[in-house]
Amino acid sequence: MSQTAPLHIASAGLGLKADFPGMVTADGKPWHYLDTAATAQKPQAVLDAMNNALGRDYATVHRGVYGRSAQMTLGYEAARRKVAGFMRAASENEIVFVRGATEGINLVAQSWGMANLREGDRIMLSQLEHHSNIVPWQMVAERTGSVIDVCPLTEDGRIDCDALETMLTPRHKLVALAHLSNVLGSVLDARRAADLAHGVGAKLLLDGCQAAPRMKLDMAALDCDFYVFSGHKLYGPTGAGVLWARESLLEAMPPWQGGGAMIEQVSFARTTYAPPPQRFEAGTPMIAEAIALAAAIDYLAPFDLDQLFAHESALARQTRDMLRGFNSVRLFGPEDSAGIVSFAIEGVHPHDLGTILDEEDVAIRAGHHCAQPLMEHLGVPATARASFGLYSDEADIAALARGIERTLKIFA
Repeated sequence: MSQTAPLHIASAGLGLKADFPGMVTADGKPWHYLDTAATAQKPQAVLDAMNNALGRDYATVHRGVYGRSAQMTLGYEAARRKVAGFMRAASENEIVFVRGATEGINLVAQSWGMANLREGDRIMLSQLEHHSNIVPWQMVAERTGSVIDVCPLTEDGRIDCDALETMLTPRHKLVALAHLSNVLGSVLDARRAADLAHGVGAKLLLDGCQAAPRMKLDMAALDCDFYVFSGHKLYGPTGAGVLWARESLLEAMPPWQGGGAMIEQVSFARTTYAPPPQRFEAGTPMIAEAIALAAAIDYLAPFDLDQLFAHESALARQTRDMLRGFNSVRLFGPEDSAGIVSFAIEGVHPHDLGTILDEEDVAIRAGHHCAQPLMEHLGVPATARASFGLYSDEADIAALARGIERTLKIFA
């Protein structure tokens, strides 16, 4: 397949677009997809895996004694091992399948958080967090009496680890931060954050939605306690995500949902629960989605993720340089943003820009990107965001530039 070809900075996507059926318009023209940070397009290999899992191979898992059910169970658990290898986890028992990063964070909040947080305890977030890494902690704080603190950003839009070091106290029990910002493309110094959190006895949760598709993961090297990501941003399907947690933490955490599959024995007098990860996977799981997520990881396997990171970062730099050519454009985030560029055009609402670009077969994101506190910090109601994937190339940047030129003529 074409993904085995060597990756060349800024032009690699030219050879890879053919692997992604969604990269053309309904009338067969190139579609310049610059919204990968929201959700990635899917390669044909993932679509085939999903189709087979829902069709010729389909059966339930963990329960059936017939052959196809046994085979599907093997495929489902093989997907768990595949994810564990992708994350360099110590054990497949540290991998919990969830519907997405949002559910993963909610699981930690409702299980670990409700069991461990008390009145007066503190939770540390940052100013750039996605709502999914804010709201679950607010819900827990309201129920436990714990308090949320907010770490500020540096001038160029990074989580300020120097400020984090100053703000953390032994009263902090949890630090929850984005590994890579979905708005600014800034990368957290995750190991330093882990050292700082553990230095005061706190646990560290990393939101890896944007990092997992772009960066090599190694749970031991990161030294965090919880890590979450969504499969659909990793070129996999929607409805499948991953919570990684240290096995010792999972073993101590109570279940957060009850039902089938997460039990050992049920009676009306008493129920005993299965060990992790099954304890946290109540009901029939996302069978086909997990198998398709494994196919996405297989698709990525021939690539050097460091090279993918460099590819997308190079496109982001080119985009920032292009946007600086327009006097009315304001850029956000660091110069070395990782495959994500947020900007605003004076006198043009991002939604209007997005609508005009759509007419030019260019897809960007326009809005607050589920980061309203960050928008308030930036002093804007919304931004336009261009985000890149392994299929992106310079032609996408050129199409974006043409669309912006047309927009400025319309609003002149």
